[in-house]
Amino acid sequence: MIQRSRKIVIGLVLAMGLVACGEQGSDKKHQQVKTVEWKLVTSWPKGFPGLGLAPERFADKVNALSDGRLVIKVYGAGELVPSFDVFNAVSKGTAQMGHSAAFYWQEKIPAASFFSATPFGMTAQEMNAWLHYGGGLELWQELYEPYGVIPMAGGNTGAQMGGWFNKEINTLADLKGLKMRLPGFAADVLKRAGGIPVSLPGGELFTALETGAIDATEWVGPYNDLAFGLHNAARYYYYPGWQEPSTTLEFLVNKNAYQALPDDLKQIVVVAARAINQDMLDEYMVKNVQALDVLVNEHGVEIRLFPEEVLAELKSLTRQLMNEKSASDPDVGRIYSSYSQFLTDIRQYGRVSDNADVNID
Repeated sequence: MIQRSRKIVIGLVLAMGLVACGEQGSDKKHQQVKTVEWKLVTSWPKGFPGLGLAPERFADKVNALSDGRLVIKVYGAGELVPSFDVFNAVSKGTAQMGHSAAFYWQEKIPAASFFSATPFGMTAQEMNAWLHYGGGLELWQELYEPYGVIPMAGGNTGAQMGGWFNKEINTLADLKGLKMRLPGFAADVLKRAGGIPVSLPGGELFTALETGAIDATEWVGPYNDLAFGLHNAARYYYYPGWQEPSTTLEFLVNKNAYQALPDDLKQIVVVAARAINQDMLDEYMVKNVQALDVLVNEHGVEIRLFPEEVLAELKSLTRQLMNEKSASDPDVGRIYSSYSQFLTDIRQYGRVSDNADVNID
């Protein structure tokens, strides 16, 4: 009996020794894992609802999924680089990542706007489908390849509003001489209609509108517009958002930094971006409803519908613009061909599916 007890004790000691060795080996292995630290610069005020929260949530998700092996510090607009310098910062390696909107780089890369917003173009879900299963993402990656930047969809605001105006828009003539903050292809369309597009970051919109430096502005929609207090600077809130039927945001990744990651961390970056892309759209769908109710019922905002005549002319000018740009720029022509064909096909299907009962009471 004593001998048997001795064998049991010896066995337990040996087992405990093996466990201890295993724990020491695990600790040693964990200590050998190097933490990768990245900077992520954005075009939005730090922590701004929706736009500013998305990169923060992305960083949190990457940190959790990687068990702290990839730590990303997020910088708001102006903290490390200006709002409109995000692309250059990522391209040069000043920051490993960025979060912004592709139409901000239209002067540098004319075709970039397709991957943010196109007037009278795709809805958010149509855009996600084109990017991830219709060849759009591959075209986007090819477009940014010369700059050493890898793009990923980084959220969508859904359908935006037409903007805030300090004068009524009854005919196309009312757009002539109108100074309006407007980015991307829509800025070119406004110019053709006789307006004056102005480029401004979000943080400057309220002051510019209030002081009369601009006559109108579009930003995003009720959720963000309420946060900026734009209802205190303009009287009329127009719809629909012809200029941005949906707006895709982008995560920009420095190619060299990405390639230096081990395979599992690469996948974590991709999966986290895809998750945030959907998360932002879900949030905007809910928050816009709530914010519009506040704007109308608590602040007495006047919501106006653009006249059909104005929308029809703007749509005609958009077609002219796309055809001319396609003829003069191979990248625009190639991407517009894919974009427009996908939009045609998916809208045909939509007539007998998603959109079939939209107008039925």
